[in-house]
Amino acid sequence: MTRTERKRLGAGLGFTSLWILGLGAFTAYPVVASLYYSFCDYSILKSPVWCGLENYQQLLHDGLFWKSLRNTLFYAGLSVPLGTALALGLAMLLNCDVRGRSFFRLIFFMPSIVPVVASAMLWLWIFNGEYGLMNGFLNPILAPFGLHGPAWLADPSWSKPALVIMSLWGTGNAMVIYLAGLQNVPRELYEAAEIDGASAWQRFRHVTLPTIAPVVAFNAIMALIGAMQLFAQAYIMSEAANGNGNASDGNPERSTLFYSIYLFSTAFQDIRMGYASAMAYILFLITAFLTWMAARLSRSRYEDAP
Repeated sequence: MTRTERKRLGAGLGFTSLWILGLGAFTAYPVVASLYYSFCDYSILKSPVWCGLENYQQLLHDGLFWKSLRNTLFYAGLSVPLGTALALGLAMLLNCDVRGRSFFRLIFFMPSIVPVVASAMLWLWIFNGEYGLMNGFLNPILAPFGLHGPAWLADPSWSKPALVIMSLWGTGNAMVIYLAGLQNVPRELYEAAEIDGASAWQRFRHVTLPTIAPVVAFNAIMALIGAMQLFAQAYIMSEAANGNGNASDGNPERSTLFYSIYLFSTAFQDIRMGYASAMAYILFLITAFLTWMAARLSRSRYEDAP
């Protein structure tokens, strides 16, 4: 390296030094340390003791582990496709040339920037079984049939669907990304399809969807990763709705015991850091596999995109 190149390298490292230190101290080191602790019996209060694959073997026989994993996969299996469809539908509506669309874009985007705690408390009121807004809307419709709205978060059959409905409220970020993708679809493709007599559905299927396939794949993968890490909303709403002061139980009937909540309670309530580290890496592997599958399934759309 010449003297000038060494000076430029030194200047570059100097400008990025704080970021490199932060990455090493707060990301790289915890990731590597948790991998080591996942093979140890570690409780913070004592030095870690190597136990090999014992933590992973215990997970295979842990009923709560499997329960939390099923709850999380159920939530992801509903929230990701529904959220993707809703965000794309809203983006297509807002992509139309209508009056006031900037105002509607703002209205649909605003829920996504509401703090998690504030939105959770708002939805607690909406899902209240006695005087909540949701049942206030449903009960007059169901009353002629002798039915009434469910208890939502206090009902094990409806607690997870309630959280899925809440997740649809925050699709504003994905909607904005879809809108940007839709605005980049060449108008010539639509005009050619119309000349060929293609219907609106055919234009969407054969022009819009292949063109924005990378955007759909990105949003779906990000939504999947977020769903697998669901914590704050479920933790706050489960604790407040059931009034037991311990959301890590996943009441009612552990229906809201999601993977991240069980991991949190194992680490910071049971003080089993080694076991929690093993859970964290299992979650990482599951999420990585699902992400790989989603990317693989969308590959054909990438190849067919104009």
